[in-house]
Amino acid sequence: MFDTLYDLIPRDSDYPDRVRKLTILNRVLDGTLYDTLPYHFHEERTEAGEYIPLRQRRPSVRYPLCRIVVEDSVSLLFSEGHFPTIDSPDRAVRAAFANIAKETRLNLTMTDAAMRGAIGSVALLLRVLQGRIFVDVLDTIYLTPTWDPQAPDTLARVDERYKVSGADLRRNGYDIDDPGGQYWFARSWDTESETWFLPTPIGSPFPPAIDSARSVSHRLGAVPIVWIRNLPGLSTTGDIADGACTFSAAMHSQVEIDYQLSQLGRGLKYSSDPTLLLKDPALPDGALIRGAGNALVVSEKGDARLLEIGGTASAAVIEYVRTLRELALESIHGNRASPERVTAAHSGRALELLNQGLIWLADNLRTSYGESGLLQLTRLIVRASQVYTIMVFGQEIAPLSPVAPISLKWPRWYPTTADDRQKDVQSLTTLVTTGCISRETALKVIAGCYDLEFVEDGITSATLDNTSRDQNDS
Repeated sequence: MFDTLYDLIPRDSDYPDRVRKLTILNRVLDGTLYDTLPYHFHEERTEAGEYIPLRQRRPSVRYPLCRIVVEDSVSLLFSEGHFPTIDSPDRAVRAAFANIAKETRLNLTMTDAAMRGAIGSVALLLRVLQGRIFVDVLDTIYLTPTWDPQAPDTLARVDERYKVSGADLRRNGYDIDDPGGQYWFARSWDTESETWFLPTPIGSPFPPAIDSARSVSHRLGAVPIVWIRNLPGLSTTGDIADGACTFSAAMHSQVEIDYQLSQLGRGLKYSSDPTLLLKDPALPDGALIRGAGNALVVSEKGDARLLEIGGTASAAVIEYVRTLRELALESIHGNRASPERVTAAHSGRALELLNQGLIWLADNLRTSYGESGLLQLTRLIVRASQVYTIMVFGQEIAPLSPVAPISLKWPRWYPTTADDRQKDVQSLTTLVTTGCISRETALKVIAGCYDLEFVEDGITSATLDNTSRDQNDS
């Protein structure tokens, strides 16, 4: 069924095949996959009386299995309790990024990026406006990256090009002669500038004229975009610009589940009002009375029956859908744990084992959106601080050191219980006492549990407490 839907979605020959594949994946993610079908599920006949096949009807039940898995995995990645700490030996760098993350609401931005990037890739655009930092999430459907041949992991240029109506362009301040026409909108980013082009009618020569009023020079010496590939492995689109899609292995099962549940709902409605078959020699040929609530008066040789269906079919469909769901979740490493089976509180480690598949998926996403996404964005902000005066919460910050190491500290997958924390403290105390690890290392281990932004403050406080205790003892 999914392949049938795939073929029904129109193909625009002006775009490469990658654009169509990403568009279809995005339709699966946002729930608009069936919008191309012309009929509702309850419509069985056309106005001419022709039967409408199921493949041309939009299902009445939508189970967003793919989106559920994406949301679950992203919640383990960038939610409030799982957002990583930007760490560095340089205290000024740590303090600056702690404030930047709060002012720019970086956790919301990265959550949005991980959701959109589930189809294969996503891009982060860095802008500095009047000293403030802004990070925008860009869909990569109409973006084309060009990589530096001498540094294949570094962007040399990113081009954007897509079709837009003349009416939309006019509403955005463009002087358009034909509001009803279609135009190409284009812009590009390179290591020195962001170049906008004047909209041109479809079929006009390319490239168009530069829009000098909107083009700017950013002077960063690097493309102000971080390109993120979703997952390692074979690209769903077949293009090196994209990673593997998070949910591609479950798309066929999701469509099958939607149609099976829609058919099940149709059967239940039919059971409530079955078709009435009336056989009466006095009635004309083809006479049919629908509905079980009609009073029947038949002749001596007549007959009337209700065309009912058994309830075993409904149970079989439910079991089939449950099996499909299990297989789909297993194929994309979704959460298959049933809340009904969790009868007592579990430790963080027990929850990890219970949701091992989902954690495996989120762990891979940490590499893609953490090391290759958020970490690259921080280095781009460091570069921007060398060019622009950066303001955070209204205060100017000094240029950040370009040689200071920057890393990410990820919290535990699940919050620890009081028993877990007590065991951690006992173990760390023993290790510090015996000299196996330092006090600083021990504080770093539990910093996330006790909301310690700066480990040095914890060390200083602990040292002062020990000194006061020693003086009191003496």
